[in-house]
Amino acid sequence: MQKLHVAIKNFILNFVDAFYPLFKRVMPLQTFRYAACGGGNMLLDIVIFFISYNFILQKKIVDLGFTAISPHIFSLAISFCVTFPVGFYLSRYVVWQQTETSKRVQLFRYLLVVFVCIFMNYIFMKVFVDYLQWWPTFSKAITTIFVTTFSYFTQRHFSFREAT
Repeated sequence: MQKLHVAIKNFILNFVDAFYPLFKRVMPLQTFRYAACGGGNMLLDIVIFFISYNFILQKKIVDLGFTAISPHIFSLAISFCVTFPVGFYLSRYVVWQQTETSKRVQLFRYLLVVFVCIFMNYIFMKVFVDYLQWWPTFSKAITTIFVTTFSYFTQRHFSFREAT
């Protein structure tokens, strides 16, 4: 399993770093890696949201018996189940590779930030879709811009900060 992890990590690093020379003058390597990994995970999130909303849930309310959940909110939950572990893996092993802080501490901090991001996603989606009547997929894309900006700074300065 360790060999697979190393192979995956090295493949991702080599792939991402191959494009870095195009951006070398604009940003440092770590910022580029965050943008590339975060952008890839964001794209994955939007694709999973779109598929969940339109094809899995077919734009219908999900009745759990004790509560009903709108399809755009339930689609957020579905996409989260995939993008949370992918995002942590990319953050831990590709973007913020320092090893001074334990994986458990980083995971806990990452989880805290993600919960704030989920709350932000929920609030923005409720406002954009339920109150402003915007299309759910468009709303998700706009929401992602705000949440990603917040996430970058909190992950950099809190979750994966270097030990002092």
